[in-house]
Amino acid sequence: MAEREHQWYTLRVVSGQEKKTKSYLETEIARQNLQDAVPQVLIPVEKVYEMRNGKKRVRERNFFPGYFFLQADLSDGELFHMIVNTPGVIGFLGAEAGGSAKDQKPIPLRPAEIKRILGRVDEVEEMDEQLETPFIVGETIKVMDGPFSGFTGTVEEVFEERRKLNVMVKIFGRNTPVELNYMQVEKQD
Repeated sequence: MAEREHQWYTLRVVSGQEKKTKSYLETEIARQNLQDAVPQVLIPVEKVYEMRNGKKRVRERNFFPGYFFLQADLSDGELFHMIVNTPGVIGFLGAEAGGSAKDQKPIPLRPAEIKRILGRVDEVEEMDEQLETPFIVGETIKVMDGPFSGFTGTVEEVFEERRKLNVMVKIFGRNTPVELNYMQVEKQD
């Protein structure tokens, strides 16, 4: 059998249903024994954390909601139709003009595009978790950790690169500026 030419494609899917659609697609690929035609299905995600009730919560967030990427050899027309008829799939992004979205011939991503996307995924795996809810000046926060635990204050300055805040806290009836890191505070509801 000739060497398959795998290229990367962007698949449009129902937003919020990416994982379920990926699961349907992978199940169908395995059922039809097409793993060599579709070696990889990728949903680029990043881990983000948020502070809730003084606890750090980690969750995954999609880089591209409503899309995922698949590496495939679409020279087989049946594979193409199986993919676009998977529940939750809207169609391929970058398809040639003409006809309905599910009948168009998809255009693969350029190598530089997929390298940038895959590089970003690798970068995120190496990086620290990102705080999903950055703070804004004037916002009221509650100090959850450190010597000022339990105090509330107002954000005066945000140092995004250092992940720190200057907060004005009322101590003994006086406004006092305090520098705190993101992990020591939580947004006030």
